[in-house]
Amino acid sequence: MDKDEMIIKIEQTIEKIRPYVQRDGGDVTFDHLEDGIVYVRVHGACIGCSALDLTIKDGIEAIILDEIPDVKEVRLAQDQLF
Repeated sequence: MDKDEMIIKIEQTIEKIRPYVQRDGGDVTFDHLEDGIVYVRVHGACIGCSALDLTIKDGIEAIILDEIPDVKEVRLAQDQLF
């Protein structure tokens, strides 16, 4: 799968995840893909949430890795690190 195809699949997968995050007052969006690592941005209640690391690793990352085997990891966009 080339990078453009991967980005489309990542965006589609995040769109499936978003309603679950939005139920808790937050949101997640795709930022960029670099060397197989997906960078996401969080919004709303996710900012500063104590469960953010768990949400990213055990939720968002688990689903993306399951659907897109070429992805290595999911991380928070650098300028959003708290």
